[in-house]
Amino acid sequence: MSNAPAVSSTSTHRAASGAATQFDAVVIGAGVSGLYQIYRLREAGFSVLGIEAGSGVGGTWYWNRYPGARFDSESYTYAYSFSDELLQEWNWNEHFAPQPETLAYLNHVADKFNLRPLIRFNTRVTAATFDANAQCWDIVTEAGATIRTRFMIMATGLLSATQFPDIPGIDSFQGKSLHTSRWPHDPNGLGGDKSVYLGKRVGIIGTGATAVQLIPHLAAGAASLHVFQRTANWCAPLHNGPIKPEEQAALKASYPAIFQLCDKTGGAFMHDFDPRSVFDVSAEEREALFEKLYTHGRGFALWLANFHDVMTDMRANKLLSDFVARKIRARVKDPAVATKLVPTTHGFGQRRVPMETNYYEVYNQDNVTLIDIRENPIARITPTGIKTTAAEYDLDVIIFATGFDAGTGAISRIDIRGPDGSSIKDKWSRELKTFMGLQVSGFPNMFMHIGPHAAFCNLPRCAQITVDWVTELMGYMRERNLREVVPTPEAETAWTRHAEAEADKTLLSKTDSWIMGSNIPGKPRALLLYAAPAPVFRQECKALAENHYQGMQLR
Repeated sequence: MSNAPAVSSTSTHRAASGAATQFDAVVIGAGVSGLYQIYRLREAGFSVLGIEAGSGVGGTWYWNRYPGARFDSESYTYAYSFSDELLQEWNWNEHFAPQPETLAYLNHVADKFNLRPLIRFNTRVTAATFDANAQCWDIVTEAGATIRTRFMIMATGLLSATQFPDIPGIDSFQGKSLHTSRWPHDPNGLGGDKSVYLGKRVGIIGTGATAVQLIPHLAAGAASLHVFQRTANWCAPLHNGPIKPEEQAALKASYPAIFQLCDKTGGAFMHDFDPRSVFDVSAEEREALFEKLYTHGRGFALWLANFHDVMTDMRANKLLSDFVARKIRARVKDPAVATKLVPTTHGFGQRRVPMETNYYEVYNQDNVTLIDIRENPIARITPTGIKTTAAEYDLDVIIFATGFDAGTGAISRIDIRGPDGSSIKDKWSRELKTFMGLQVSGFPNMFMHIGPHAAFCNLPRCAQITVDWVTELMGYMRERNLREVVPTPEAETAWTRHAEAEADKTLLSKTDSWIMGSNIPGKPRALLLYAAPAPVFRQECKALAENHYQGMQLR
C-alpha cells in the first residue's frame, strides 16, 4: 500500500470533492459501521473516501423511515463507545430510540468528527474490479466515474438490499405502492411521511419485524388495513419508555459498566442466558421466569435472557413457545384470528424475534383484517388492489414489508470481480464462503463489515470490533510495506465449516428464514450470521492478529 503521510482535512476535502481519484481506502456505505471506519482510517493517517447512495449519513436509519421504526437494542448499548465526550454530550430520550432520534444521533456524529467532507453522497457503486498489476481496486459509479483505491471496504449493511415478492401484476397497481425501506421522507423532519396512509385503504404484505413495528401506526391512521400474513411470527413486548431527565446523569456514569456487560454477553446486548436448563427447575419456577421476562423484561430479554437451552433443545423451546402462544390467545379476542397469529412452522426464537408494542391488540380493531395467504395465496396484484384465491381487496396503498436479500445481497448486487475476472455473485451463488466474515478468498484487499458470517450480535458493538481489526491490519501492512492481503482458500473453507458447525448447535438453522437465506429463491441455504457468542468472535479476531494473520496471504 502507499506510504502516504497523514492527510489534512483540506486535502481530504479536495479528494472527496473529486480532485483526487486514488485513495488508500474507499468505504462503501455511511451507516453505523461506515462512519466509524471512515473516522478510524482518517485518524490513522490513511487517505479515505466514503461513498453513499443516499443524500445523507445513517445507513439503515436514513433509508428506513416508516412510522414506528426504532431500535430493539437499548439505545445506550447502540451508541459508539470510542469517545467518552460523545457519550457524555448525547442524551437518549427513550430506552429504545425511534428512527428520527437515531438518525439525528448519526448526523451529530458525522458533524462532531467532521466526516461529511470525506463522503460522496448520492453516489451508487455499480462495479469494482481488482487490478492485479497495480494491486488496487477500480470502483465504478452509476454516473460512470472511476475511483482507484488500495482497499475496498464494504459497509453496505446486513439488511439493505430490498426484496420484492414475485407476484403477477406487481407493476399494474394504479394506487401508491412502496417497500418499507424506501418510505417517503417527511419534508419537515428526519422521520417518514405519514400522509402515505392517513385515511386510506391500506394493504400490507408481510408480518416480520418491520411490519410488527409499522402495523399499529397504520391501524391508527388508515380507514382500513388489510394485513396479508405470509408467515406468523413469535413477537415479544418491547416495554419501551422515556428516559427521564433525572436519569441521564446516572446513565452516563454507568457507560463503562454497560459496555463491559455487553462485551461479556453472547449477543453483546444487556441480556445473557440463564445458565440453568428449563428442566433444572420446577414447572412453577419455569413459568415464573417466563412471566417475568414477558411482563417486565425489556427488548430481547424473553429471547436472550431465558434458560440457555430454549435455543438449543426443541423440547425446551416448545415449553417457551406454548407459553407465548397462550399470551397471544389472551390478547386477541377472536379465537380464529388468534390461531392464525400463532406460528406453526417454527418455535420461539428460531427466527429473528420482532419486538412489539400493542401489536396483537391491533387485530381487535374493526378496521383491521388479517388475511392468511398460506391458506388463500395472493393470485395477483390488480390495478385496484390485491386478489387472493378467495377474495379481491380494493386498496389505495400497498406496502411491501417483504424484507431483504440479507447478508450477501448488498455486496453481490455490485458487479465485483477479482483479479482473474471471477464474480463474487457467482461464487456465492454456489456456496456461501467467507474468512471470518471479513474477507473472501479470490478478492484481495476487500473487507466486509456486518456482511455474511458477521457476528450475530448488537450491531454497533460488533461493528467496532471489525472496524478496529481492519484498521489495525492496514496499519500492520503499512509498517511492513505490504500492499495486498487475501485469505487462502484453505483458511476460508476451514472458517466456513467452523461457522456451519456453530450454526448447527442452535435452533436457528433448523427452520427457514432470512437468516438462513431462505427468503430468496435459489440462494444457497446457510446461516448468514456467525452463531458463536460475540466474545468468541472477538477472541478469534484478536488471535488472528496476534498470530500475524495466519491463513492470510500478505504480499
